[in-house]
Amino acid sequence: MTTDALVIRDARPDERDAFRALTLQAYEQYATLMRPDAWAGLSAAIRAALEVEGPDRIVAERGGRLLGSVMLFPPAVDAYRGQTGPASGPELRLLAVAPQARGQGVGQALVDECIRRARRMGAAELGLHTSESMAAAMRMYLRMGFVRAPEHDFQPPGAELVEGYRLPLGPPDGGE
Repeated sequence: MTTDALVIRDARPDERDAFRALTLQAYEQYATLMRPDAWAGLSAAIRAALEVEGPDRIVAERGGRLLGSVMLFPPAVDAYRGQTGPASGPELRLLAVAPQARGQGVGQALVDECIRRARRMGAAELGLHTSESMAAAMRMYLRMGFVRAPEHDFQPPGAELVEGYRLPLGPPDGGE
């Protein structure tokens, strides 16, 4: 592991392909963990979400190398293309950490940045969705204070139940 600091920042326009490749690589493990029809649905949903305009694309880099990425959708942008009701706050999607960078705090740093941005927006909560195959991510979300919000669940045909989670946010940080 390098001693360079982890930098969290907006992805540059010229990093769009690298962002996409990192996300797809990070989610490849689910091809063998999920039922084939569930994986097909998730894979299609990931590829479709990567094409949506409007969300923040946030990356984690160390020493000039992208190690993680996440998309933060404002409430006005439909993060799930009609699968859920209107969002009451921003929604984080497609948290991805390169396999070689897992266990180094990259995912948590990206979620922390989404929380910071949601608070800066004045949001009352930050939402996300996950499924049972994503056990490691689910443990991290629970550890960070996200709570189950079953009223936000949905289930695409043939897919795993997509479980809603929400993090209640306090008042915006002072001075930001």
